[in-house]
Amino acid sequence: MAVRATAKYVRVSPRKAREVIDLIRGKSVTEARTTLTFTNRGAARHVGQVLDSAVANAENNNDLAADDLYVKEARVDEGPTMKRWRFRAMGRVYRVRKRTSHITVAVEERERR
Repeated sequence: MAVRATAKYVRVSPRKAREVIDLIRGKSVTEARTTLTFTNRGAARHVGQVLDSAVANAENNNDLAADDLYVKEARVDEGPTMKRWRFRAMGRVYRVRKRTSHITVAVEERERR
């Protein structure tokens, strides 16, 4: 049974967050944490927090051991975009899009052989 955690309205572009999410999909939790620790991207901190939350949910609510878990599903959905204006020369204006993301991480217990 997959245990999931979600962070909504995170102020990071979905495209940038997907680059980080792709690094951890399918890995064990300890390997994913190590990868996120040494990933030089701003979104890695947010993804790490969601991963830690999913592991905590699995440990506390389902009595699963963190060592046996792996990242079953990891995805980033696009949240609402805040539109702002930046004033430019000669009375013009440019639109600035401040994008948000919904980050979802699901962990599951790896089958023992």
